[in-house]
Amino acid sequence: MLVKSLRVLLMVALLTAIAVQPLAAAAKTVTIKVTFVSEDLVSNDSVGNEWETQVLINGKAVAAGDSIKLTLKPSELVKLEATAIEQDKIPDVGTANKSFKASTVTSGKKHTLDVKVVENRGRYSGNAAKWKFVFQVEKA
Repeated sequence: MLVKSLRVLLMVALLTAIAVQPLAAAAKTVTIKVTFVSEDLVSNDSVGNEWETQVLINGKAVAAGDSIKLTLKPSELVKLEATAIEQDKIPDVGTANKSFKASTVTSGKKHTLDVKVVENRGRYSGNAAKWKFVFQVEKA
């Protein structure tokens, strides 16, 4: 009787181990390092001279040269966002976004966001300024 009970217990333990294994494998994560490399005002057709920029990596604000390490599931997204704001009474704003799955990250890839800011008032209304934001994305 004791031997039979041990066999049943062993079978239950074995089946539990087999059933739990795929769940543990599904929880695999990827660590990704994202560096905000630079921002450049590429062109400015009389939009303005006083600027503010904002950069977010997965919702976290960063400055040029800063890096963030993200631990994500392969199906989760890496999200880059850049905003340029021309400072005057009625600010002109431009924003660009880019998202990609963590599973697609290969080492050393650069991503660029091009932001266009259009003058919204006055004699230069309709003129544009263009910004370039560069990110380095790699597996950590």
